[in-house]
Amino acid sequence: MDQDQTNLSRYARPGRLTSAGAYAALLEAVPADPAGIVRTFQGLVIHEHLVGAYGVALSDADRQSVHLRPAEELLARVAGRDNRPLNVPRVPGQRVAGNCRHYTLLLVTALRARGVPARARCGFGDYFAAGRWEDHWVGEYWNAEQRRWTMVDAQVDERQRELFGVDFDITDVPRDRFLVAGEAWARCRAGEADPDTFGLSGTNESGWWWIAGNLMRDAAALNVVELLPWDMWGVMPAPEEKIDEERMVLFDELARLTHEPDQHADELRRLCADERLRVPTTVRNAVRDRDEPI
Repeated sequence: MDQDQTNLSRYARPGRLTSAGAYAALLEAVPADPAGIVRTFQGLVIHEHLVGAYGVALSDADRQSVHLRPAEELLARVAGRDNRPLNVPRVPGQRVAGNCRHYTLLLVTALRARGVPARARCGFGDYFAAGRWEDHWVGEYWNAEQRRWTMVDAQVDERQRELFGVDFDITDVPRDRFLVAGEAWARCRAGEADPDTFGLSGTNESGWWWIAGNLMRDAAALNVVELLPWDMWGVMPAPEEKIDEERMVLFDELARLTHEPDQHADELRRLCADERLRVPTTVRNAVRDRDEPI
């Protein structure tokens, strides 16, 4: 795959949410290779909804870290709990609560800090629940040797591999096991997939509105703004909201551009500047039911 150097350079620099800021020096202890980076952050973060698999219970105060957007704040929380180097794994009870987006954010942060083009992708994985495409985030990095974007699931450690029966290399996720939101949208529009199989089984929510939300979040991440999985803005549909035809057409175009973002980089940036899609300075945290600055 040929890549425009300008586009690669854009993903090789820290963004406003992937800058380690005052904690940049901590990243020196993190291995340089994707597998090593993933192992490191799996020893620092624990998924808020999987704590039982590690014999851990979270307090309400512990859970508040899932609302942290910038990597700098996440690293501050890690260091505040335990100031040892990041390559020293913490016991599960001392890890910082997060989710797939936080693992991905830290992966992208570490890679960009070394000048490696990397980006977060929002979509759905089929390896968490049988017959379902579960809401999920992964990272991509530019594999210069193979000249391709390689997909990495930074969340799935050995415990989760056992729990979910994951049988592939999580540092090279097959493209048919994780669908970026644009691909999910296109398949459903073509009648090749059922939108009600895309969502989050833990909350019993799914459908067009969920795919559309992830589509907008994926587009934002491709424009180097990696928001929370429940951040809402613009024309993003509310839960269970029926999407009108005007927005369906808009999302068709967004899906086309995000499915092959490198071929349509300029078009994607222009479309995401549209006031209906543009990420504002303040978004709606749907879990907290309040507006928050990013």
